[in-house]
Amino acid sequence: MTSVLFVCTGNTCRSPIAESLLKYMNIPEVEVKSAGIFAIDGSEASTNTKIVLDEHGIPHNHKSAMLTDELVEWADFILTMTMGHKSTVLTMFPNAQDKTFTLKEFAKIDGYQDVADPYGGPVDVYRYSFKEIKEAIENIADILKENT
Repeated sequence: MTSVLFVCTGNTCRSPIAESLLKYMNIPEVEVKSAGIFAIDGSEASTNTKIVLDEHGIPHNHKSAMLTDELVEWADFILTMTMGHKSTVLTMFPNAQDKTFTLKEFAKIDGYQDVADPYGGPVDVYRYSFKEIKEAIENIADILKENT
């Protein structure tokens, strides 16, 4: 079993989108969770996150979670939404060095490594972030299928 943990700031926008997309792909032997560096446990995904997932027919039932030692230990791969998130994860959990990547880095997408933060923006900003995340998740799904 391969475990993938997506990490962003509050675990209500980007990482829930990534988690929902990868779960929707239903790859055998792959478990998926998400968390936030500064999340409050139990918050729902943002309204615009839910709207964008619904527009694409992606099921979701999200409750936010704070990044913890247990989640870091559970994960085979920790995929962050930004370079800043990656840096923070590695500062908080230096033992996660070998398994922490930005989403785009792991997906082998060149160029700017951060996924745009839609927090507080209009639904179109969430749609843009969804598009960025979806492209990376499609690449990641292929990588995971090859390795399971």
